[in-house]
Amino acid sequence: VMERVKSERPWFGIEQEYTLLDGDLYPFGWPKQGFPGPQGPYYCGVGTNKVFGRQVMDAHYKACIYAGLKIGGTNVEVMPSQFEYQVGPCEGVEAADQLWMSRYVLDRMAEEFGVVVTLDPKPMTGDWNGTGGHCNFSTHAMRQEGGIEKIKEAIERLSKEHDCHIRLYDPKGGEDNKRRLTGHHETASYLKFSSGVAHRGSSVRIPRQCSKEGKGYLEDRRPAANCDPYQVTEALMRTVVLQDWSS
Repeated sequence: VMERVKSERPWFGIEQEYTLLDGDLYPFGWPKQGFPGPQGPYYCGVGTNKVFGRQVMDAHYKACIYAGLKIGGTNVEVMPSQFEYQVGPCEGVEAADQLWMSRYVLDRMAEEFGVVVTLDPKPMTGDWNGTGGHCNFSTHAMRQEGGIEKIKEAIERLSKEHDCHIRLYDPKGGEDNKRRLTGHHETASYLKFSSGVAHRGSSVRIPRQCSKEGKGYLEDRRPAANCDPYQVTEALMRTVVLQDWSS
């Protein structure tokens, strides 16, 4: 598929969220048999009482750079013990290759610290954020002046294949993501497609800067943290560029 669309020069940037667990598979740093305080102070937080496991995140970032992977950044996430890193922008199939290798490096780094990495889309039930694998995507035409019209066209095509994409965005045919895409905790419901500018509660988001500049990229917020990046990027190409699911 990527060979068929290479003239479009598709770029992908994937945001890989993950959660660190202790050896007993309970979130790292959480009180045993209990819970930390409510969400709010942890996102991009600083301090031992807000961030549990930054050393793993930083070590993984440095190891990826050493390995030559295109890791673009890191951040502490909304739920305590939850983190994110970004891979890309990469062109074509390289995005999935790079993400796959970065996951391996993450597991190896976690070994060094005696913790476990989970990509489960909803590792903790209740009032806690899930874990995603948002995919930022553009074609050459979207990045040119007036590209916003191509972005809107892509979103319209994605809206018509919503159910198909949901099935492909986690390894269990969409069942994993049903626990995460509830319409709460910065997600859109898996039951209905939505889009918007700078809207964290939408299925697909146009970043505010892209809307202002009239060009750029879109962010598909539906993929789960445990998604197969090859399937995700292929699905985007089939729906947006090829409009072909038969060959």
